[in-house]
Amino acid sequence: MIFETFAAGGCKSYIVGCETTRAAAVIDPEISRIDCYIGYAAQHGLHLRYIIDTHTHADHFSASRELRKTLSAPVVMHRLSPAPYADLRLDDGDMLIVGELRLKALHTPGHTRDSLCLVLPDRVFTGDTLLIGGTGRTDLPTGDPYALYDSLFQKVLTLPPETLVYPAHDYKDLGHSTIGAEIEQNPRLQKKERAAFVEMMEKLDLAAPTHLTEALRTNMSGGKSVAQLLAEAGAKVPFISLAELNARIGGNSRDLVVLDLRERDAFQTGHIPGAKHLPRGQLELRVNVELPDPTVRVVTSCEFGKISTLAAATLRELGYGRVAALDGGVKAWRDAGYPMEA
Repeated sequence: MIFETFAAGGCKSYIVGCETTRAAAVIDPEISRIDCYIGYAAQHGLHLRYIIDTHTHADHFSASRELRKTLSAPVVMHRLSPAPYADLRLDDGDMLIVGELRLKALHTPGHTRDSLCLVLPDRVFTGDTLLIGGTGRTDLPTGDPYALYDSLFQKVLTLPPETLVYPAHDYKDLGHSTIGAEIEQNPRLQKKERAAFVEMMEKLDLAAPTHLTEALRTNMSGGKSVAQLLAEAGAKVPFISLAELNARIGGNSRDLVVLDLRERDAFQTGHIPGAKHLPRGQLELRVNVELPDPTVRVVTSCEFGKISTLAAATLRELGYGRVAALDGGVKAWRDAGYPMEA
């Protein structure tokens, strides 16, 4: 077996492959590690046949849709997943064939309604159903502590005690555990009575994940996250450094428009010398009046450099071919000690 773990903060994802056929699957891919998965597969001569999400993630952004575009491989989830982009939907007991490997799906609702675990002869990928020294939470959308108890005690924990456990989260970087070790040492699994387990889960009072709303929205709907929009825009536009812009302003370049996209109050407090004010919300409506010459060189600016990146991409789509975004934004300009005017 070919096997590799990838970490993104506390998130864990995996590639498992067949040595003989070089077929492989990626499990719970995270958006920031896309190049790592593709690079690892290329380095080892693997063909990624399946892209698997063990559940609808609420705390990070799945890379499944982006990988599907690149690899032309199906996205696999449980049949109850709300994600419209899932190509192959599994039932309890269904099996995926990856070369000579057989991945068996166990439907393990509780953390989410669509949670599943993936079982190989020597290991199980538990998603957020079973963690090392913990379990998935049940207080997020479609969570159910009663269902989690049944999934754990009637399914996952009945696997052989030597079975290796690989979860979707590992905040202490422990790597893996075993079913036997979790039965013996996991504090949450010591509540062996259903009522006691449910009471414990309902009293956890955990903080909401940082990206809860956005992650659920994008992972459930197939929509784009802000980070994806920024990454896509950043790939379509060039940037200009603070020093370069300062030099060009100092040279009194006539073929340059610095466009400040902030709201009026922020603009009037202080802006780059000579900047033209055009709030981002009015860009498309006023651009023909404010920028009548589509051949002029334009530098977009905002407070932190994000809105200006999106705006620069929009302007290029509108036919302004010489648009760049200011790297770092007005805050970086101010912090670097470059001149400001009110």
